[in-house]
Amino acid sequence: MEKNTAGLETATLAGGCFWCIEATFEKLDGVIDVVSGYTGGHTDNPTYGEVSSGKTGHAEAVQITFDPEQISYEEILDVFWRQIDPTDGGGSFVDRGSQYRSGIFYHSEEQRVLAEDSKRVIEQSGRFDQPVVTEIVPHERFWEAEEYHQDYYKKHSVKYTFYRSMSGRDKYIDRVWGKDAPTERRYQKPSEGELRERLTALQYKVTQQEGTERPFDNEYWNNKDEGIYVDIVSGEPLFSSRDKFDSGTGWPSFTRPIQADVLVENVDKTLFMVRTEVRSKKADSHLGHVFDDGPQPTGLRYCINSASLKFIPIDSLEKEGYGEFRDLF
Repeated sequence: MEKNTAGLETATLAGGCFWCIEATFEKLDGVIDVVSGYTGGHTDNPTYGEVSSGKTGHAEAVQITFDPEQISYEEILDVFWRQIDPTDGGGSFVDRGSQYRSGIFYHSEEQRVLAEDSKRVIEQSGRFDQPVVTEIVPHERFWEAEEYHQDYYKKHSVKYTFYRSMSGRDKYIDRVWGKDAPTERRYQKPSEGELRERLTALQYKVTQQEGTERPFDNEYWNNKDEGIYVDIVSGEPLFSSRDKFDSGTGWPSFTRPIQADVLVENVDKTLFMVRTEVRSKKADSHLGHVFDDGPQPTGLRYCINSASLKFIPIDSLEKEGYGEFRDLF
Protein backbone atom coordinates (compact mmCIF):
# COMPACT_ATOMS: atom_id res chain seq x y z
CA MET A 1 0.00 0.00 0.00
CA GLU A 2 1.09 3.59 -0.63
CA LYS A 3 1.59 5.18 2.78
CA ASN A 4 2.76 8.57 3.96
CA THR A 5 4.63 9.39 7.15
CA ALA A 6 1.39 9.49 9.14
CA GLY A 7 0.57 5.89 8.20
CA LEU A 8 -2.23 6.96 5.93
CA GLU A 9 -2.99 5.32 2.57
CA THR A 10 -4.27 6.48 -0.80
CA ALA A 11 -6.96 5.14 -3.11
CA THR A 12 -7.69 6.52 -6.58
CA LEU A 13 -11.08 5.74 -8.09
CA ALA A 14 -13.16 6.87 -11.05
CA GLY A 15 -16.93 6.52 -10.98
CA GLY A 16 -18.39 9.15 -13.25
CA CYS A 17 -19.12 12.64 -11.95
CA PHE A 18 -16.48 13.32 -9.32
CA TRP A 19 -18.84 15.62 -7.39
CA CYS A 20 -20.93 12.56 -6.45
CA ILE A 21 -18.04 10.24 -5.64
CA GLU A 22 -16.32 12.88 -3.52
CA ALA A 23 -19.52 13.57 -1.59
CA THR A 24 -19.96 9.88 -0.78
CA PHE A 25 -16.46 9.16 0.46
CA GLU A 26 -16.00 12.35 2.47
CA LYS A 27 -18.70 11.14 4.85
CA LEU A 28 -17.02 7.85 5.78
CA ASP A 29 -15.29 7.37 9.11
CA GLY A 30 -11.57 6.93 8.56
CA VAL A 31 -11.46 8.97 5.36
CA ILE A 32 -9.19 11.95 5.94
CA ASP A 33 -9.51 13.79 2.64
CA VAL A 34 -11.04 13.41 -0.81
CA VAL A 35 -9.80 15.41 -3.80
CA SER A 36 -11.51 15.59 -7.19
CA GLY A 37 -9.30 15.39 -10.26
CA TYR A 38 -8.31 13.65 -13.48
CA THR A 39 -6.31 10.52 -14.18
CA GLY A 40 -5.69 7.77 -16.71
CA GLY A 41 -5.02 10.00 -19.71
CA HIS A 42 -2.13 11.14 -21.88
CA THR A 43 -1.92 14.92 -21.30
CA ASP A 44 -0.30 16.96 -18.53
CA ASN A 45 -2.13 19.55 -16.45
CA PRO A 46 -5.51 18.90 -18.06
CA THR A 47 -8.36 21.37 -17.55
CA TYR A 48 -11.98 20.49 -16.97
CA GLY A 49 -12.86 21.68 -20.44
CA GLU A 50 -10.18 19.50 -22.01
CA VAL A 51 -11.15 16.41 -20.03
CA SER A 52 -14.87 16.86 -20.65
CA SER A 53 -14.19 16.97 -24.39
CA GLY A 54 -13.12 13.32 -24.17
CA LYS A 55 -9.90 13.94 -26.07
CA THR A 56 -7.36 13.68 -23.23
CA GLY A 57 -7.99 10.05 -22.25
CA HIS A 58 -8.42 11.17 -18.64
CA ALA A 59 -11.36 10.18 -16.46
CA GLU A 60 -12.95 12.25 -13.73
CA ALA A 61 -11.68 10.64 -10.54
CA VAL A 62 -11.14 11.14 -6.83
CA GLN A 63 -8.07 10.55 -4.73
CA ILE A 64 -8.92 9.37 -1.23
CA THR A 65 -6.59 9.63 1.76
CA PHE A 66 -7.68 7.24 4.50
CA ASP A 67 -6.56 5.78 7.81
CA PRO A 68 -6.34 1.97 7.45
CA GLU A 69 -6.75 1.64 11.21
CA GLN A 70 -10.30 2.96 10.82
CA ILE A 71 -11.35 1.87 7.34
CA SER A 72 -9.68 -0.70 5.08
CA TYR A 73 -9.01 -0.56 1.34
CA GLU A 74 -11.47 -3.43 0.95
CA GLU A 75 -14.17 -1.35 2.65
CA ILE A 76 -13.34 1.59 0.38
CA LEU A 77 -13.84 -0.68 -2.64
CA ASP A 78 -17.07 -2.09 -1.25
CA VAL A 79 -18.55 1.40 -1.06
CA PHE A 80 -17.18 2.24 -4.51
CA TRP A 81 -18.85 -0.71 -6.27
CA ARG A 82 -22.20 0.30 -4.77
CA GLN A 83 -21.92 3.84 -6.16
CA ILE A 84 -21.45 2.99 -9.83
CA ASP A 85 -22.86 0.93 -12.69
CA PRO A 86 -19.87 -1.35 -13.32
CA THR A 87 -21.43 -2.72 -16.52
CA ASP A 88 -21.56 0.65 -18.30
CA GLY A 89 -18.68 0.96 -20.73
CA GLY A 90 -19.88 4.20 -22.26
CA GLY A 91 -19.89 6.51 -19.26
CA SER A 92 -21.80 6.79 -16.01
CA PHE A 93 -25.55 7.36 -15.81
CA VAL A 94 -26.49 10.63 -17.54
CA ASP A 95 -22.84 11.49 -18.31
CA ARG A 96 -21.56 9.84 -21.47
CA GLY A 97 -18.06 9.35 -22.78
CA SER A 98 -14.81 7.70 -21.67
CA GLN A 99 -14.10 10.66 -19.38
CA TYR A 100 -16.91 9.33 -17.17
CA ARG A 101 -15.83 5.68 -17.20
CA SER A 102 -15.37 3.74 -13.99
CA GLY A 103 -11.97 2.56 -12.88
CA ILE A 104 -9.73 1.53 -10.01
CA PHE A 105 -6.18 2.92 -10.23
CA TYR A 106 -4.10 0.84 -7.87
CA HIS A 107 -1.07 2.21 -6.01
CA SER A 108 0.57 -1.10 -5.12
CA GLU A 109 0.54 -4.80 -5.90
CA GLU A 110 -1.48 -5.38 -2.77
CA GLN A 111 -4.12 -2.94 -3.96
CA ARG A 112 -4.18 -4.62 -7.37
CA VAL A 113 -4.84 -8.02 -5.83
CA LEU A 114 -7.55 -6.65 -3.55
CA ALA A 115 -9.16 -4.79 -6.44
CA GLU A 116 -9.18 -7.90 -8.66
CA ASP A 117 -10.64 -9.95 -5.83
CA SER A 118 -13.37 -7.40 -5.20
CA LYS A 119 -14.23 -7.26 -8.90
CA ARG A 120 -14.50 -11.04 -8.98
CA VAL A 121 -16.94 -10.95 -6.05
CA ILE A 122 -19.05 -8.34 -7.87
CA GLU A 123 -19.04 -10.42 -11.07
CA GLN A 124 -20.18 -13.50 -9.19
CA SER A 125 -22.80 -11.69 -7.11
CA GLY A 126 -25.59 -12.31 -9.64
CA ARG A 127 -26.74 -8.70 -9.47
CA PHE A 128 -25.76 -7.85 -13.04
CA ASP A 129 -26.96 -9.24 -16.36
CA GLN A 130 -24.08 -7.67 -18.28
CA PRO A 131 -20.29 -8.11 -17.88
CA VAL A 132 -18.47 -5.93 -15.35
CA VAL A 133 -16.26 -3.60 -17.40
CA THR A 134 -14.73 -1.38 -14.71
CA GLU A 135 -11.02 -1.15 -15.48
CA ILE A 136 -8.31 -1.96 -12.95
CA VAL A 137 -5.05 -0.30 -13.99
CA PRO A 138 -1.88 1.08 -12.37
CA HIS A 139 -2.00 4.58 -10.96
CA GLU A 140 0.40 6.87 -12.79
CA ARG A 141 -0.44 10.53 -12.21
CA PHE A 142 -3.34 12.34 -10.64
CA TRP A 143 -4.11 15.94 -11.56
CA GLU A 144 -6.21 17.97 -9.13
CA ALA A 145 -9.31 19.54 -10.63
CA GLU A 146 -9.96 23.25 -10.46
CA GLU A 147 -10.78 24.66 -7.04
CA TYR A 148 -14.46 25.25 -7.82
CA HIS A 149 -14.91 21.49 -8.30
CA GLN A 150 -13.58 20.65 -4.83
CA ASP A 151 -16.39 20.07 -2.30
CA TYR A 152 -18.86 21.06 -4.99
CA TYR A 153 -21.72 19.37 -3.16
CA LYS A 154 -21.20 21.77 -0.25
CA LYS A 155 -20.31 24.94 -2.14
CA HIS A 156 -23.15 24.65 -4.64
CA SER A 157 -25.64 22.46 -2.84
CA VAL A 158 -28.68 23.54 -4.89
CA LYS A 159 -27.03 22.82 -8.23
CA TYR A 160 -25.54 19.60 -6.90
CA THR A 161 -28.86 18.41 -5.49
CA PHE A 162 -30.59 19.08 -8.80
CA TYR A 163 -27.86 17.37 -10.82
CA ARG A 164 -27.74 14.31 -8.59
CA SER A 165 -31.51 13.87 -8.56
CA MET A 166 -31.62 14.05 -12.36
CA SER A 167 -28.54 11.91 -13.03
CA GLY A 168 -30.20 8.55 -12.31
CA ARG A 169 -27.42 7.46 -9.96
CA ASP A 170 -29.50 7.16 -6.79
CA LYS A 171 -32.41 5.43 -8.53
CA TYR A 172 -29.96 2.89 -9.95
CA ILE A 173 -28.31 2.31 -6.56
CA ASP A 174 -31.66 1.77 -4.87
CA ARG A 175 -32.87 -0.56 -7.64
CA VAL A 176 -29.75 -2.74 -7.78
CA TRP A 177 -28.70 -2.76 -4.14
CA GLY A 178 -31.90 -2.09 -2.20
CA LYS A 179 -31.32 -2.67 1.50
CA ASP A 180 -27.69 -3.56 0.73
CA ALA A 181 -26.99 -0.04 -0.52
CA PRO A 182 -24.00 1.45 1.28
CA THR A 183 -24.59 3.30 4.51
CA GLU A 184 -22.35 5.77 6.28
CA ARG A 185 -21.12 3.78 9.24
CA ARG A 186 -21.28 6.69 11.65
CA TYR A 187 -25.07 7.03 11.30
CA GLN A 188 -26.69 3.87 12.55
CA LYS A 189 -30.08 3.26 14.15
CA PRO A 190 -29.72 2.05 17.75
CA SER A 191 -31.47 -1.04 19.08
CA GLU A 192 -35.08 -0.85 20.24
CA GLY A 193 -33.99 -0.98 23.86
CA GLU A 194 -31.52 1.84 23.41
CA LEU A 195 -34.10 3.93 21.57
CA ARG A 196 -36.57 3.67 24.44
CA GLU A 197 -33.84 4.56 26.90
CA ARG A 198 -32.45 7.53 24.97
CA LEU A 199 -35.55 9.15 23.51
CA THR A 200 -38.24 11.06 25.33
CA ALA A 201 -41.80 9.78 25.02
CA LEU A 202 -42.56 12.44 22.42
CA GLN A 203 -39.38 11.81 20.42
CA TYR A 204 -40.17 8.10 20.32
CA LYS A 205 -43.79 8.68 19.32
CA VAL A 206 -42.81 11.05 16.49
CA THR A 207 -39.84 9.16 15.04
CA GLN A 208 -40.98 5.56 15.58
CA GLN A 209 -44.77 5.82 15.51
CA GLU A 210 -45.32 8.60 12.94
CA GLY A 211 -46.58 11.00 15.58
CA THR A 212 -46.95 14.79 15.28
CA GLU A 213 -46.06 17.34 17.93
CA ARG A 214 -48.10 20.46 18.67
CA PRO A 215 -47.44 23.55 16.51
CA PHE A 216 -45.87 26.61 18.17
CA ASP A 217 -45.12 24.40 21.19
CA ASN A 218 -41.92 22.66 20.15
CA GLU A 219 -38.22 23.28 20.49
CA TYR A 220 -37.12 24.59 17.10
CA TRP A 221 -40.11 26.18 15.34
CA ASN A 222 -38.76 29.67 16.11
CA ASN A 223 -35.05 28.87 16.37
CA LYS A 224 -33.03 31.47 14.43
CA ASP A 225 -29.52 30.35 15.38
CA GLU A 226 -27.15 29.16 12.65
CA GLY A 227 -26.17 25.51 12.49
CA ILE A 228 -27.42 22.18 11.23
CA TYR A 229 -30.28 19.90 12.24
CA VAL A 230 -29.56 16.16 12.56
CA ASP A 231 -31.70 13.09 13.15
CA ILE A 232 -32.30 12.73 16.90
CA VAL A 233 -32.08 8.94 16.44
CA SER A 234 -28.94 8.45 14.35
CA GLY A 235 -27.27 11.84 14.14
CA GLU A 236 -27.34 11.89 10.34
CA PRO A 237 -27.30 15.49 8.99
CA LEU A 238 -30.66 16.54 7.58
CA PHE A 239 -31.14 20.31 7.27
CA SER A 240 -29.22 23.58 7.45
CA SER A 241 -30.37 26.76 9.16
CA ARG A 242 -29.52 28.53 5.90
CA ASP A 243 -32.53 26.77 4.34
CA LYS A 244 -34.90 27.35 7.28
CA PHE A 245 -37.74 29.83 6.93
CA ASP A 246 -40.79 31.01 8.86
CA SER A 247 -43.73 29.23 7.25
CA GLY A 248 -46.25 30.44 9.84
CA THR A 249 -47.24 26.84 10.59
CA GLY A 250 -45.58 26.52 14.00
CA TRP A 251 -43.19 23.76 12.92
CA PRO A 252 -39.57 24.04 11.68
CA SER A 253 -39.71 24.49 7.90
CA PHE A 254 -36.95 24.14 5.31
CA THR A 255 -36.70 24.64 1.55
CA ARG A 256 -34.44 21.65 1.00
CA PRO A 257 -32.38 18.97 2.78
CA ILE A 258 -28.73 19.56 3.54
CA GLN A 259 -27.74 17.00 0.86
CA ALA A 260 -29.58 15.39 -2.00
CA ASP A 261 -29.76 11.83 -0.72
CA VAL A 262 -30.46 12.07 3.02
CA LEU A 263 -34.26 11.76 2.85
CA VAL A 264 -36.77 9.13 1.76
CA GLU A 265 -40.28 10.10 0.62
CA ASN A 266 -43.38 7.93 1.00
CA VAL A 267 -47.04 8.39 0.11
CA ASP A 268 -49.08 9.04 3.27
CA LYS A 269 -52.85 8.48 2.99
CA THR A 270 -53.73 8.94 6.65
CA LEU A 271 -56.13 11.61 7.96
CA PHE A 272 -58.28 11.32 4.83
CA MET A 273 -55.74 13.06 2.61
CA VAL A 274 -52.75 12.25 0.42
CA ARG A 275 -49.45 13.73 1.58
CA THR A 276 -45.75 13.04 1.05
CA GLU A 277 -44.10 11.74 4.19
CA VAL A 278 -40.41 12.46 4.78
CA ARG A 279 -38.16 9.97 6.60
CA SER A 280 -34.42 9.88 7.30
CA LYS A 281 -32.55 7.51 5.02
CA LYS A 282 -30.27 5.74 7.51
CA ALA A 283 -32.42 5.44 10.64
CA ASP A 284 -35.82 5.46 8.89
CA SER A 285 -37.10 8.03 11.39
CA HIS A 286 -40.40 9.75 10.65
CA LEU A 287 -39.57 13.45 10.28
CA GLY A 288 -42.66 15.14 8.86
CA HIS A 289 -43.99 15.96 5.38
CA VAL A 290 -42.99 17.93 2.31
CA PHE A 291 -45.34 20.28 0.44
CA ASP A 292 -45.02 22.25 -2.79
CA ASP A 293 -46.02 25.62 -1.32
CA GLY A 294 -42.58 26.77 -0.19
CA PRO A 295 -40.47 29.74 -1.32
CA GLN A 296 -37.90 29.74 -4.08
CA PRO A 297 -35.40 28.49 -5.09
CA THR A 298 -37.04 25.08 -4.62
CA GLY A 299 -40.72 25.92 -4.10
CA LEU A 300 -40.80 23.23 -1.41
CA ARG A 301 -41.69 23.29 2.28
CA TYR A 302 -40.25 20.51 4.41
CA CYS A 303 -42.47 20.66 7.49
CA ILE A 304 -40.52 18.82 10.19
CA ASN A 305 -41.19 17.87 13.81
CA SER A 306 -38.72 19.37 16.30
CA ALA A 307 -38.92 16.10 18.25
CA SER A 308 -37.21 14.29 15.36
CA LEU A 309 -34.30 16.74 15.31
CA LYS A 310 -31.21 17.74 17.25
CA PHE A 311 -29.73 21.16 16.55
CA ILE A 312 -25.94 21.55 16.27
CA PRO A 313 -24.89 25.23 16.42
CA ILE A 314 -21.98 26.48 14.31
CA ASP A 315 -19.61 26.69 17.26
CA SER A 316 -20.20 23.03 18.10
CA LEU A 317 -19.87 21.52 14.63
CA GLU A 318 -16.23 20.46 15.05
CA LYS A 319 -16.72 19.17 18.59
CA GLU A 320 -19.79 17.17 17.61
CA GLY A 321 -18.09 15.61 14.57
CA TYR A 322 -19.75 17.71 11.86
CA GLY A 323 -16.79 19.89 10.91
CA GLU A 324 -17.31 19.08 7.22
CA PHE A 325 -20.42 21.28 7.28
CA ARG A 326 -18.65 24.37 8.62
CA ASP A 327 -18.13 25.63 5.06
CA LEU A 328 -21.89 25.96 4.61
CA PHE A 329 -21.71 29.06 6.75
